[in-house]
Amino acid sequence: MSANLQKLNEHLASRSYVEGYTPSQADVHVFKAISSDPDAAKHPHVARWYTHIKSYSAEHATLAGSSNAGEAFIGRAAEATPAKADEGGDDEDIDLFGSDDEEDAEAERIKAQRVAEYNAKKANKPKTVAKSVVTLDVKPWDDETDMAALEAGVRAIEQDGLLWGASKLVAIGYGIRKLQITLVVEDEKVSMDELQEKIAELEDYVQSSDIAAMQTPTTPSET
Repeated sequence: MSANLQKLNEHLASRSYVEGYTPSQADVHVFKAISSDPDAAKHPHVARWYTHIKSYSAEHATLAGSSNAGEAFIGRAAEATPAKADEGGDDEDIDLFGSDDEEDAEAERIKAQRVAEYNAKKANKPKTVAKSVVTLDVKPWDDETDMAALEAGVRAIEQDGLLWGASKLVAIGYGIRKLQITLVVEDEKVSMDELQEKIAELEDYVQSSDIAAMQTPTTPSET
């Protein structure tokens, strides 16, 4: 058997491998059908591919995939064998491979199957959920504001993607203390502007709120 180098060269003009995106048994099958290094001047894409697959020689037996796709480039006569003249003296083209529609269809089926498997695997990969750790300062009206009631009102605000954390009272002068509270928010679900508007609705206790610090680490979703 020999490889149809011209057909293979055209195939590899826009591809790195005989099939798929990594070396496979299809590449090994065609590689073994080529008896010597291809002429880089005549078949530059084959020469480039041949050198690359040759570097995997020690791993040929362990490469994944099927040799089916490689059959489209394998024939039973040497590629350069001249065609015999007929009785009239005219040369005729010899079809070295016959119809390869079935091989091409099988190669496309395998390719489509692998693309589908890759897309399914990618779709099932855990997504990354962006979260922010926020330190929020909530200021009361004066030193007579009930800070316990203020904090209870703030913590009573519930929302998907919002988790309240530790808090403390920080003196800001004249006997007034502000509530400094930590929270974790999922960025896609919680708007800090909207959250601060909800806190401002506690108008009996809250004068204003400010973001003192924000960090944005990310963690994989558990779903």
